Amino acid sequence: MTLATTQTSPLPGTGSDTSTTASTDFADRVATTRRYLMCRPTYFDVVYEINPWMHTDVPVDHDLVMRQWENLRATYLELGHEVEVIEGAPGLPDMVYAANGATVVDGRALGVSFHFEQRRPEAALFSAWLRDHGFPVTDAVAINEGEGDFLVAGLRILAASGFRSDTASHLELAAFSGLEVVDLELVDPRYYHVDTALTVLDADHVAYLPSAFSPESRARLAELYPDAIHVSAEDAAVFGLNAVSDGRHVVVPAQATGFIAQLRAAGYVPVPVDLSELLKGGGSIKCCTLELRPATPAA
Repeated sequence: MTLATTQTSPLPGTGSDTSTTASTDFADRVATTRRYLMCRPTYFDVVYEINPWMHTDVPVDHDLVMRQWENLRATYLELGHEVEVIEGAPGLPDMVYAANGATVVDGRALGVSFHFEQRRPEAALFSAWLRDHGFPVTDAVAINEGEGDFLVAGLRILAASGFRSDTASHLELAAFSGLEVVDLELVDPRYYHVDTALTVLDADHVAYLPSAFSPESRARLAELYPDAIHVSAEDAAVFGLNAVSDGRHVVVPAQATGFIAQLRAAGYVPVPVDLSELLKGGGSIKCCTLELRPATPAA
């Protein structure tokens, strides 16, 4: 594995239609600089089927995949964020979905254990990269697929099970992080990871597809986030909720036009990006983005 040089840039226009007028019903949204890890899609392909979006008879346009991925990376840099790059490995076509590689909280990482054998070799590669770059790694015992099923929202983590991660991993996550862990259950196999059905917009606000969750989980989300954005089935089906927010700017699949309008109305700045070729593997923007959260400064 090799590391691409980390790059940053000030916040210029992104080249996308990101103009917005914040609703007077919402406080101004505040962006915070993030550090992300992405995996270059050199070896991306669809050679097996482990989710409903994968079809081995549908060809992948490899040049388009690389252009779309590079555009996503450039978008983060233009927004002022840092982007690290881990190189993929032959025989691991899904390693581009870096969000599944770990959960990083307070400068430490909880490693992963994949449900499907095709992805299991990725775990050691992501853990090695993290250790080499100063993140102590706690190895996973129960099956968990990183930020695919663990979404950090302020001082809590929304943790899902149902298709990939085991509920036992939620106990590991709580012990590792010291944060409140909210158990959620996914019920629609199209949305097999929680990051395909829910977006954390900031510490106190989320957007989600209600039908992707069990009745108990919907009730819990309604209790925690009474003003959440409920996204349509049409926008969810283009992976609109597989988005990344810095608290103000929301990098969102360009095809999710209804969700983009909802974000504007709520005072966020949507940044549409087309990552449609990677949807052939069952992932989009968030799937390709692992947040590297720094250690909390000592008091």
